[in-house]
Amino acid sequence: MKYRRPLKILFYSNLLLVIGLLGYKAYLNYFLPDFKAEHQVQLDRIESRLQGREDFTFAVVGNINNSIGIFEKQLIPRINASGADFLISAGNAVSGGGEDKYQALYGSLQALEIPYLLTFGEQEQEDFGSYRFYEHFGPHYFSFRLADKRFTFLDTTGKTPWRWQLRWLQDLLRQDETTEHFLFTGHPVRVEDEGFLADSIDALQPEAFRQQLLKSIKNQDINWVFSTQKRGYAQHQLGNSQFIATGGAGGLLLKDDFYHFLLVEVKAGQVTTRVEKLDTGQHPFFKTLESLWFFVYSLFYVSYLNFILLVSVFILVTIKLYNLVFRDRNYYPNYDLDPTPWLKKPLRVAMFTNNYLPFIGGVPLSIQRLKKGLQEAGNSVLVVAPRYRDQPEQEPHVLRIPSLFKMGSKSEFRLANIFLPRIFKRLKAFVPDIIHLHHPFWLGSLGLFIARRLKVPAVYTYHTRLEHYAHFVPLPGLLFRNLISHALIRRFANKCDAIIVPTYSTEEYLRMIGVKKPTYVQPTGIDYAGFQQRNEEEIAQIREQLGLGEERLLISVSRLSNEKNIDFMIDAVAQLKQQCQVPFRLLMLGDGHQRQRLQKRLDELQLHDCFTLVGAVPPEQMSSWYQLADLFVFASKSETQGMVILEAMAAGLPVVAVRSSGIDDVVQEDYNGYKTPERLDLWQEKVQEIIENEGKRAELAENALKTASQNSIPVFAENIKLIYSEILAAKKARK
Repeated sequence: MKYRRPLKILFYSNLLLVIGLLGYKAYLNYFLPDFKAEHQVQLDRIESRLQGREDFTFAVVGNINNSIGIFEKQLIPRINASGADFLISAGNAVSGGGEDKYQALYGSLQALEIPYLLTFGEQEQEDFGSYRFYEHFGPHYFSFRLADKRFTFLDTTGKTPWRWQLRWLQDLLRQDETTEHFLFTGHPVRVEDEGFLADSIDALQPEAFRQQLLKSIKNQDINWVFSTQKRGYAQHQLGNSQFIATGGAGGLLLKDDFYHFLLVEVKAGQVTTRVEKLDTGQHPFFKTLESLWFFVYSLFYVSYLNFILLVSVFILVTIKLYNLVFRDRNYYPNYDLDPTPWLKKPLRVAMFTNNYLPFIGGVPLSIQRLKKGLQEAGNSVLVVAPRYRDQPEQEPHVLRIPSLFKMGSKSEFRLANIFLPRIFKRLKAFVPDIIHLHHPFWLGSLGLFIARRLKVPAVYTYHTRLEHYAHFVPLPGLLFRNLISHALIRRFANKCDAIIVPTYSTEEYLRMIGVKKPTYVQPTGIDYAGFQQRNEEEIAQIREQLGLGEERLLISVSRLSNEKNIDFMIDAVAQLKQQCQVPFRLLMLGDGHQRQRLQKRLDELQLHDCFTLVGAVPPEQMSSWYQLADLFVFASKSETQGMVILEAMAAGLPVVAVRSSGIDDVVQEDYNGYKTPERLDLWQEKVQEIIENEGKRAELAENALKTASQNSIPVFAENIKLIYSEILAAKKARK
């Protein structure tokens, strides 16, 4: 396994490199200062430079191909020193039509001390380059005069219809009185009868265009025709016209080719040309090698972004393929792991939670029971939790964190100040063997960070279906519910070493959203013996306090919040009141920000005699409330387990609940209760059946006791320690 770390470093290094290069390419395309209509600027410079002059000299280059080593570093200094008044590229000045290629060419041309013009060539057109050429330089075909000399540029790429260009050219020259005409065609004009460029794959196409253009050149007395080719130099005279193809300004050359530029001198009515070679005088073999080197050098210097980007992407793909093909994969648990050493010794466990006692809720109670069970078995536990106003004064095994701010009408949720340095210092001094996280964000994220810093395993218990808490998040509800909540859980869980879930249906959910880490199914423990204890005096006080008679008592325990689906139970009870022959009363234990609204609904429906919002009840009194009742009812769909259901079963209560992921594994249909779809008629029907049928109620209650007996706190803590031990054994095996 030693190869994994270097490969991982290489993979992420290349990933960062690819991101950086893509960012830089975006910078080239969208953030560099733009240049537009550059040909107009350069023509103004040419006319200003030649004002009052009849004689001038210009340089012609072909196939620059974004070269730095040849064109920018060697040819431009010689052109600047040659006495040329301006420069013309006969085509293929760029190696491709991408924005970065045009930006690089523009940068190279800034080294020229003279004006310049570009012919629209094949490579200028590539990759939607025609749009960039038009925007940065100007039209694809154009013409202008200098004294009594005309310069014409055609588009021979096929982008502009050739018939239209020839008509334009003929109309232009029909009344033209210039003495010399220089034509730039991009693609070479093949003269087959003389053998000039007869085999060139770059030659002008289609055949009809070539024939018509040759005819126009002859009829209109066009004296000079310049074009570019991939390499080399060729010149031929046909009638009164000179055809010149040049391709040595930077691209790859072969054995007999040479880098060069053409110097055209116009003086006293005469035009002369001179080829200026960049000749090293080397052996042809070494000259070819040098040409290859200059090509590669240019590639690295100008197109190095693309080159490195391709190499980096290739490395990323190679590493991924290597991991897919050559790394052994075992999708089964490692049965050779030996957790015995950790089972035999006390463990030091740090737990991170965003809420804890005295805040009443399923997660705080679950953590408290696990803490109690682990400590009674001889382990050390440190709980990191927010600070509350009414918290116990002495908590030797709890690290309380001050809140940045509070959320909820009754300050139900507190955002702890995770930026305090003392948190890490306390954890480092505690020396945990493992860190247990109970939320996938905030304090949970801090716990994961500390686990990585201390190099100890991190295990995450998936308690809460976050998508049902969208109303607490300052984001569009559907966005959080359908996308962000699931992505948050998947990302966090996959960063941990293992995940604990309370039910098999919850494990299935995690697999469906893409969680790949080892998952352990372990229901939360309950104080089974404690919920069977019956305090007759306390029960009598409750009955007197609420004015209870002989009616059947239904009980439910829930935070009064949107995700708990309490409105559903109110509507069902309203129907049940009309249909049930046996008097009943539902006692709702719990408090929350929705209490006033729910009470208003109860008053409007006149349910004060059969639906009571009791408020918060201390945990130590819960047993008496359960013992008071005949049936436990539940409608929440946000649970991962529904721990209060097991508590109610421990007190001998059958259950009627709305079917959901946290309920499905606990409530066994027609054995310890009923689970129905979220339909008022079905839920109300099952509740009514148990209220009116005492024999059925007693049968379900007996089975509920059997179900609850399998989930005591000692068994729960013992199973969790076994999970801890297996995670620690797996971590040691990976080293």
